[in-house]
Amino acid sequence: MILTKNTDKIILGIDPGTNIMGYGLINISGNKMELIVMGILRLEKIGDHALKLHKIFNRVISLIDEYKPDELAIEAPFFGKNVQSMLKLGRAQGVAIAAALSRDITIQEYSPRKIKQSITGNGNASKEQVSAMLKTLLNFKESPEFLDATDGLAVAVCHYFQRKPGETKKTYNSWKSFLTENPGKKG
Repeated sequence: MILTKNTDKIILGIDPGTNIMGYGLINISGNKMELIVMGILRLEKIGDHALKLHKIFNRVISLIDEYKPDELAIEAPFFGKNVQSMLKLGRAQGVAIAAALSRDITIQEYSPRKIKQSITGNGNASKEQVSAMLKTLLNFKESPEFLDATDGLAVAVCHYFQRKPGETKKTYNSWKSFLTENPGKKG
């Protein structure tokens, strides 16, 4: 009896944000990539930062429970001049990661430049250029109201493009596995 490896997988991509979080899910079947869904979580009307984080956590959990992704790809916070904005964005990213870890989903992080480079071939591409390329790659017509949705989708597609046959990357599906692989780090 010959066992074949099932290559079907679902990837959830997240563009974290404290005003708008973008997300996209793709299905990979063999070498074929299909759009499942993309969307946003609007948070700009919520004044309490802790409540925003709670909403992000709950939305990521609901996406995981509904679509059962195998992996989460998330955009890394970029380093800007406003330290407070960076801290808030980092917290939003951390909450999304914690939600995935709570469901034993492996996680990979990508820089904004890496995502743009992967999708368009240009690390300085605009959000509009990324969106246009994703329309071509995934064969969808409608433009989302907010480009944060295609930004989230771009993270998932970038993750798919980064995988090479036979390549293994360090991913962690729990805090315990992270700490086991990184004994000098504190949780």
